[in-house]
Amino acid sequence: MLKAGSKAPDFTLEDQDGKPVTLSGYSGKTVVLYFYPKANTSGCTTQACGVRDRSDEYRNAGATVIGVSPDQVKAIKEFDDENGLGFTLLADRDHEVAELYGTWVEKSMYGNKYMGVQRSTFIIGPDGKIARVFPKVQPKRHDDVVLKALVEINTTA
Repeated sequence: MLKAGSKAPDFTLEDQDGKPVTLSGYSGKTVVLYFYPKANTSGCTTQACGVRDRSDEYRNAGATVIGVSPDQVKAIKEFDDENGLGFTLLADRDHEVAELYGTWVEKSMYGNKYMGVQRSTFIIGPDGKIARVFPKVQPKRHDDVVLKALVEINTTA
């Protein structure tokens, strides 16, 4: 997994509307890039709705939130529509970006091993460097942890 201080790898993925989004297009802005395992699952819905419900706080902290999952565009579009999320979701169908960021890992459920996304969040500063990393973040605590870090970053900047 990438560490704080590393240059955030650039990428281009399709958003929920099928339009290409490139990370470098946010140059000069703070980006909260979070990886989630699967749209419309309980933990991922809790996390995404938390971001939606606290969108004003993210905006006031000067941050743009982007969610990334290995789902198809259709699935993230339905996820956005069903939950009225209102922020950018990206389809990393081949998990190339998850691999770049080190969030594509071996997981285990009921003794079965498989590859999947480890729920993780990266705060990327306006300079394109990773300011903070939150591996294995809990969906219910995600916003509290990330917003607190954004306040700390803005205070020291």
